[in-house]
Amino acid sequence: MSTTPAGADSGVWLVVGLGNPGPSYAGHRHNIGYLVADELADRVGSGFRPHKSGRADVVEGRLGGTGGIGGVRVVLARPRCYMNETGGPVSTLAKFYKVPVERIVAIHDELDIPFDTMRVKIGGGDNGHNGLRSMRRSLDSGDFHRVRVGIGRPPGRQDPAAFVLSNYSSSERKVLPFQVDRAADAVESLVTEGLDKTQSRFNS
Repeated sequence: MSTTPAGADSGVWLVVGLGNPGPSYAGHRHNIGYLVADELADRVGSGFRPHKSGRADVVEGRLGGTGGIGGVRVVLARPRCYMNETGGPVSTLAKFYKVPVERIVAIHDELDIPFDTMRVKIGGGDNGHNGLRSMRRSLDSGDFHRVRVGIGRPPGRQDPAAFVLSNYSSSERKVLPFQVDRAADAVESLVTEGLDKTQSRFNS
């Protein structure tokens, strides 16, 4: 599988923020992927619009350029379905834009990483994450990149499923914008500089 830096001729990347649609889920830990995708859309300079497939909102643009010039072509996506159905829209977009699996990036919450830290990797299992499981099934491969944004384990004996579908604490919300910004930096580094350099910088 390729982990080389993207260049001008390397083609488009598909960057997918995982989450659940609708205002009732907006502040949940499970929706960190949506928040990072929103930050990346701001950097691209465009808002999300419905894709013709009807199952995702997308932004097309470039990341990593200077003054709006250059950079790497990206399609930012937010599936318009619940987490456990994410794979279908991602597979559809990958086929539409002709993106190979090694140029797909999933941004998602990770229970086994402390809050305000992250890990970037390629491949691996789904670790119980329904969005990743759905992507693996629909793409027939798990060999996509992952930006794993830590949310930490639930306190006490709280059910992990309930924890991910709960809002960040007040103290976490103060730090959250910095975590979102850093995760967006990691995505930008990944598509412009490659996996090795990104892991060295961001795998805290």
